[in-house]
Amino acid sequence: MNRAAEPADDEAGNPAGQPRGFVGKYRSDIYSGHKDVQKIISTNIGILFRKIPNFTPKSTLSATNMSQYHTPVLLKESVDLLAVDPAGTYVDLTFGGGGHSRRILEKLGPGGRLYAFDQDRDTRANCPDDGRFHYVESNFRFLRGALRLREVEQVDGILADLGVSSHHFDAVERGFSFRGEAPLDMRMNQRGALTAARVVNGYPADALTRLLGEWGELETPWKIANCIVRAREAAPIETTAQLVEAVKPCTPKKDESKFLTKLFQALRIEVNGEMEALKMALEQSLKVLRPGGRLVVISYHSLEDRLVKNFLRSGNFSGSVEKDFFGRALTPFEIITRKAVVPTAEELERNPRSRSAKLRAAAKRENE
Repeated sequence: MNRAAEPADDEAGNPAGQPRGFVGKYRSDIYSGHKDVQKIISTNIGILFRKIPNFTPKSTLSATNMSQYHTPVLLKESVDLLAVDPAGTYVDLTFGGGGHSRRILEKLGPGGRLYAFDQDRDTRANCPDDGRFHYVESNFRFLRGALRLREVEQVDGILADLGVSSHHFDAVERGFSFRGEAPLDMRMNQRGALTAARVVNGYPADALTRLLGEWGELETPWKIANCIVRAREAAPIETTAQLVEAVKPCTPKKDESKFLTKLFQALRIEVNGEMEALKMALEQSLKVLRPGGRLVVISYHSLEDRLVKNFLRSGNFSGSVEKDFFGRALTPFEIITRKAVVPTAEELERNPRSRSAKLRAAAKRENE
């Protein structure tokens, strides 16, 4: 992706413009004739970044209900690797059901603080009634700016459990799953303007081909794009079931579920700008982490894991390590997990959805 084309946060932490996806120019084309959509976009940016002072709502859910919303993956391993200082300040980039946040709060003392990010306002209901907890209704791409608005410049640790929560898959009406019939939505932030239906029906064939190949890592993405274009010429593709039917001519008889999983993954990543957001959050983590502060990330597919692995290893996304005049590696992090930590057999039995999880952790070097 061409980073030069990306909008950047200004010194006050305000987003300079609407984030754009892998084929962002097509988003502009789609919205150019829709002033109402452009208005929604600008409004959304303001809402996303709004400061909610001392927002600590009571949870209406029991611990059991929260685990039903989303069972936290690698819970003990991830929080242990965070090495929580009881008096420290920490960030949970992906609050969701609140499982990781609650474990961090258990380890914090009275003077500790936790800032939990989530762009899906459904997660507000999961917030604990705890004065040390601060809910940030925002995409984690705005990590640094959102913390600055709360007068937080540096933190002791950051945890991210990437991907889609069980709640999103189980809430059929959100359109994340290819099982059943639902509107083609896939928005993690329900106030966002771009839906999967807009992508499927509005992107030209070459743009669909690129995102299916890049985000879904699908073989013959051009064939799938052509199937979608042919189907939408007959009638708009508005539901998950209609999309499954549209790509049926190019769906392999073997591994149909794997094929559809990758297809829906590609659309979801585009709709939510997931890879761009991850890059921005990782880059900002270097600026907000104190020396010695830890970054712990759980990823679920190779695209995420590759970005995280390269960034922790080299401080960039290509994975190329810079060296000084004497040939010594210049790396911003000290790797803690030499190999990715994966779920145990017991966790896999308890939570099959954790099977693809990979956890990586690193500490910011003292000289960074």
